Amino acid sequence: MTSLVRHVTIDSSDPYTLATFWAAALGGRLADDDHPGDPEATVEATGVSLLFVTVPDTRTVKNRVHLDLQPQDLTREEEVDRLLALGATLAGDHRRPDGKGWATLTDPEGNEFCVERSAGERAADASA
Repeated sequence: MTSLVRHVTIDSSDPYTLATFWAAALGGRLADDDHPGDPEATVEATGVSLLFVTVPDTRTVKNRVHLDLQPQDLTREEEVDRLLALGATLAGDHRRPDGKGWATLTDPEGNEFCVERSAGERAADASA
């Protein structure tokens, strides 16, 4: 018998607001029963379910686990720009002049995540 990951759970001071950011970032949707002020909020997106839960503590150290995003219909640069417009912050730029690398961003509560090159960008690099 094996187990499946049901949710990736993220501590938050405002689950609904943070879930709204991630729903927009991932093209997902909030659960129908989630409302502002709820102690939990769930985002369902293609291939992942994120559960945001209220915790009283603030984040004080680097994330031990983070999400790596791979754009599906945009380039890495376009996706970084889109996420910044949604409220993310650029925390580390690991993009290289040859097009490889990634960008590290933080969501509105400071949780780190990375944006990698799209599959199309990787394929173009491999065929060059």
